[in-house]
Amino acid sequence: MSTKEDLILIGGGGHCLSCLDVIEMDGRYTVRGIVDQKAAVHPLLAPYPLLGHEQDLPELARGCSNFLITIGQIKVWEPRKRFYEMLKDLGVNLPTIVSPLAYVSARATLGEGTIVMHFAMVNAGANVDHNCIINTKALIEHDAIIEEHCHISTAAIVNGATTVQSCSFIGSNAVLREAVTIGEQSIVGAGVTVLHDLKPRSFLKRQPL
Repeated sequence: MSTKEDLILIGGGGHCLSCLDVIEMDGRYTVRGIVDQKAAVHPLLAPYPLLGHEQDLPELARGCSNFLITIGQIKVWEPRKRFYEMLKDLGVNLPTIVSPLAYVSARATLGEGTIVMHFAMVNAGANVDHNCIINTKALIEHDAIIEEHCHISTAAIVNGATTVQSCSFIGSNAVLREAVTIGEQSIVGAGVTVLHDLKPRSFLKRQPL
């Protein structure tokens, strides 16, 4: 039986709770605890100790080589990118985590620090870069490109040959038509259908009925 490696999580909110469920099912890591700026984490994370705060990362990195960023990302992408760059400077490993309930094609690629949640699908030829969230039931179709620090939210559909540029958020049940480009740092709201390219830093939300 192989020995599990230790893993420290960065961020102790609701997204961390969802990530923890995937990590436990994946089965490769033992979670040592959580780093968060708050004095307490999500109540359901109580069995896992709060190991410290951001300033404690250099010391923690001397005792553990695996870290995963479990901060959520909707409107604000900067914290996930900042912690990613900090961890890279510390020389630690950022594992790629895939739920056993998800499907990732052998012909797709996933970057370090990316998590693929339950029932998500990443199809052949897709390329998901580092530090991304592919959330529950999201679909990344063939030859799509998801650049670094993006969050593809629950049940969103990214159709074939579409590019989502860095630090963008695609909301729940959004649909991106094939071969469109979503400019960097853009937000596509829940339920929105995108039929054309979006410029960088676009904000597209569903119009009320």
